[in-house]
Amino acid sequence: MNILFYKQILFTVFLCTMYGKRIQFEVYTKHIRTLGGCSLYMRYKYGLTEKEAKVLLKKYGYNEIPEKVDTFLGHLLKKLYGPIPLMIETAAVLSAFLGEWHDFVIISFLFVVNIGVDLLQEHKATTALAALKKKLAKQALVLRDGVYHYIDARYLVPGDIVKLKIGDIVPADVTLTKGPYLQIDQSALTGESLPVDKAVGDSVYGNAIVKLGTMLAEVTATGIESYFGKTAELVTKAAEEEVSHFERAVRHIAQFLTAFTGILALIVFAVSINRGDPVVETLHFVLVLLIASIPVALPAVLSVTMAVGAVAISKMKAIVRNISAIEELASIDVLCTDKTGTLTQNIMTVESLITYYDYTEEDLCGYALLASSKENNDPIETPIFEYFSTHFTDSYLKTFETQDFTPFDPIKKHTEAHVLRNGHESVAIIKGAPQVVLQHTGDVAIQKDASDTVLALAEKGYRTLAVAARYNNDEHFTILGLIPMYDPLHPDSKKIVHAIKNSGVSIKMLTGDNTAIARQIAEKLSIGTKIIDTNELRVGDAYREYEILGSIIAQHLTQRMGAEMSDEDAALFGKKVARDVQYQMQNVELQEGFIRQHESDIIQTIERADAFSEVLPEDKYLIIEKLQKNNHIVAMTGDGVNDAPALKKADVGIAVASATEAARAAADLVLLEPGLSVIHKAIRTARMTFERMKGYATFRIAETIRIILFLSLSILVFDFYPLTATMIVILALLNDVPVMMIAYDNAPVTRTVQRWNMREVIIVSIVLGITGVISSFALFYWLTIHAYPLALIQAFLFLKLDVAGHSTLYLTRTGKKHFWHKPYPSLKFFLPAFTTRIIGTLFAVYGIFMEPLGWKYAMYIWLYAFAWWLFNDFAKVYTYKIIEHNKKVKMHHIPTAQRV
Repeated sequence: MNILFYKQILFTVFLCTMYGKRIQFEVYTKHIRTLGGCSLYMRYKYGLTEKEAKVLLKKYGYNEIPEKVDTFLGHLLKKLYGPIPLMIETAAVLSAFLGEWHDFVIISFLFVVNIGVDLLQEHKATTALAALKKKLAKQALVLRDGVYHYIDARYLVPGDIVKLKIGDIVPADVTLTKGPYLQIDQSALTGESLPVDKAVGDSVYGNAIVKLGTMLAEVTATGIESYFGKTAELVTKAAEEEVSHFERAVRHIAQFLTAFTGILALIVFAVSINRGDPVVETLHFVLVLLIASIPVALPAVLSVTMAVGAVAISKMKAIVRNISAIEELASIDVLCTDKTGTLTQNIMTVESLITYYDYTEEDLCGYALLASSKENNDPIETPIFEYFSTHFTDSYLKTFETQDFTPFDPIKKHTEAHVLRNGHESVAIIKGAPQVVLQHTGDVAIQKDASDTVLALAEKGYRTLAVAARYNNDEHFTILGLIPMYDPLHPDSKKIVHAIKNSGVSIKMLTGDNTAIARQIAEKLSIGTKIIDTNELRVGDAYREYEILGSIIAQHLTQRMGAEMSDEDAALFGKKVARDVQYQMQNVELQEGFIRQHESDIIQTIERADAFSEVLPEDKYLIIEKLQKNNHIVAMTGDGVNDAPALKKADVGIAVASATEAARAAADLVLLEPGLSVIHKAIRTARMTFERMKGYATFRIAETIRIILFLSLSILVFDFYPLTATMIVILALLNDVPVMMIAYDNAPVTRTVQRWNMREVIIVSIVLGITGVISSFALFYWLTIHAYPLALIQAFLFLKLDVAGHSTLYLTRTGKKHFWHKPYPSLKFFLPAFTTRIIGTLFAVYGIFMEPLGWKYAMYIWLYAFAWWLFNDFAKVYTYKIIEHNKKVKMHHIPTAQRV
């Protein structure tokens, strides 16, 4: 360094002295940045000022990738193009061409209403989810004005100093500046299959995941200037959102209805042309017939129902990141839940301290603090800080000066600090897992006593930390004592576990703790008593059994043959035998009771287990995978980086309140408060949403059969058009309005898991549809034999189909129960459904687009529809009973071992 550099440093120190505080960066920034190493020192120590950050934010922009959002015109054009819109548009053009302006107006109005509602609800859903996702904004621990604090990552700017620790998603492109090392997973960015180690001076890309370590870093690029941003600009965002099982089922329903109606329409068209009917008018009628059958409101119904479900769940302190998870939640039959933070409060509490030698509790707790970092907010270290502040004074720590601190390393399983006591005595302190810390001590007797104490505490559910110190150049560490901690259960955990199990969902607890702790918690919560150590599930461990068996066989063979063989040769021979036996056993059918487990045995073991101990992240993935292979729909809670693969693998991945950003990014549902109660409420809401969708599907199929089959048979058999094209369009319009409000209806919360049974829905729909056709033909026959005019007959049939059709909604919404069972219809659903029947009645009474009926005949039709409505309700319930009976008979003939 030259003399000028030292002069500049002295000038900076002079300024600091004059002002009695840190240099005002907003005044002296330009000068300080000329100081080279000194400016870096100051920036790394104090970070940017808020004023500097605002200037840089204005220059570089927000640290985010701008999303390409379609304009309103773009959305509108998408709604105008497609099979269903094109059919409606063709029908409108034909109506105008024929001069049927009434039909043209009504068809156009129907089309506009459906598009308008779809756009409105899509906007509501998008707005609601965008507002909710703001709560998931990535956070960054940044140094500003000499203080570390969390800010939204979008406000980071180049030059900011951030702290990166295990579980974080790197918020921007950075260069590492201080700390031992980081292990980074950047496979999603660079394609590297394994995590890479990074040290001071290395660059790390934004959106990489910190797997191990803690370091400081300087932000070098943000937003679209980052590696991720530049990559994102090259990618066209064209992937569709994943479709859930239920959405696919409903789309199959739409395809079924279209095919069913299309076949009938072709037959009607061919017969009509053969009879000599005008081609254009016949084509127009057939197109209108198709419009009446196609579920035009399907996209709007799906959007409204899913959006309402997502918003309802958000009010329960949970964010739905993947909207299809609502349906999946209704179908889960297994919930794999973490212990810590979900069943327990994840607020570790320090119990009575255990000290050794002449150390006091103040010594033990104080040394533990010296080997801790308060700003890391570690859940294991925080209770130690709280315990010390409650029982002791800060004056004890003033005699120590920290020289170096190494944070917790999952490989070493301890933290380490080097301090000076009283300004001259060098002390090394380690804090961590007792079995690891005790290995560094030299007193065998104390080691045994401490190990026995830790084991006894573990049996009672305590988690224990050990603290040891080494003075000057001592050979071994000396243990100061043990710090037992206990994570209390949530007050409502037992009640919620009971409620979830009663709803047909099996709960399996997954914990990294030992079997003793797992058993204690499982018993307290009545989860069950079957506890499995996950080591039993790892098929790879079976080789060790073969190796032992091979060694024994080798020893006995050599003894029998009288051969001379060294122990080393015997061991090698045993390993060869083990490999040969393992290879041969792969193709051998073993009887029940043999050592080797087939996949079916592992699945059966997992299914029977109530809790798993010693669980590693890869074990979670294995457990979920095996359960799914046996037709289970699985939800899993997780919080760590390594939980991300399992959260993705699960049908419903649930990130708990304390989850890392990596876990949240992989989850379908993110909890904003701890405990199982949120999950229980979400399952109930999902099942109600499922019931609404099921009711809609049943109604849609039944109503299509009722109208289209009746119209087609009337034309084919009686050569009579029971409805005009205008009447068909009006019916379609009046049907769509109340259907959209199903999303707001009260729905039952079933006690059983909800699975989509297409066969059941179609059977019930066909029964309701056929009874509707019979009632329509009965009315048609009565009107015909009494010689009513054809135009008046059409008005009668229009009103009957309108009133009876809307009444079907009240039947399908209650499922297997009669219509009078709770829950009763909500006002948001009842009023539109009832109002549209009144509107249809007014059309018929006063002859709007048809012959007028008058109030007398209208009342007769209402009574007639009501009588058939009662009959249809009993027919529906009886149909469900027959289906249930056939299920039981079928299950009775299936061997018990094959039932799932």
